[in-house]
Amino acid sequence: MGDETGTRHLLLLHGMGATGEVWLPWAPLLERHWAGRWLAPDLAGHGWSPPLPGYSFEALAGQVVQGLGPVTERLGPHDRLVLLGHSLGGVVALALAARSRRLPVDAVVGLGIKAVWSPADLEKANELAARPVTWFATRDEAARRYLRVSGLAGLFAPDHPVVEAGLRREDGRWRLAMDPAAFAVGEPWLPALLAATDVPVLLARGEQDPMVTDAQLKELGVPVATLPGLGHNAHVEDPAAVLALLDAYL
Repeated sequence: MGDETGTRHLLLLHGMGATGEVWLPWAPLLERHWAGRWLAPDLAGHGWSPPLPGYSFEALAGQVVQGLGPVTERLGPHDRLVLLGHSLGGVVALALAARSRRLPVDAVVGLGIKAVWSPADLEKANELAARPVTWFATRDEAARRYLRVSGLAGLFAPDHPVVEAGLRREDGRWRLAMDPAAFAVGEPWLPALLAATDVPVLLARGEQDPMVTDAQLKELGVPVATLPGLGHNAHVEDPAAVLALLDAYL
């Protein structure tokens, strides 16, 4: 796999509450434009990935590494990984790129990472994490809740295949696949994560993303890209615009 110049493989990491299926609409674009393999795993406690006893960015990254094991074993000596993560997935991507992990990472693009957390933000996240699993009588009710929790409401219809991966049916009732405890992962300390990696990092946001500002990202001292007219889920709203951030690695 890979030739003497090496092949770049793309690892796509979803945001809080979503699943790896959120990248499905990218498949036609990647088939045309990305030479290497691409992978879009479920983060721990999301989709089909089992929960963790406790959530931290390091633990989430460790679960991804474990899942990547068979893939990295097949990489050629010159093959590399490019990491693109949305929101929570962007923080996990930075954790994966730490020099201490020694993964063959070429670059990280973090999209829509929330850089500043207020006490109220953290209190709300902990409150969500402490809630018991909610059960729904119908798939449609569960699907609509999933779309709200994942921030994907208005971007996918409740019956879209992307939604299916976020739902579970048990004994005639429906629930979200996500482990609510994952909300308690906490605030990322981005300066430390950036200091721990030697690879190029690009931080990007949709121009209309209410969760993070250009000014907050620019304070971190790495290149920043703003995507005109897009919101927090820019990768869903306009896959081609976000894929263009990777032009240097195509």
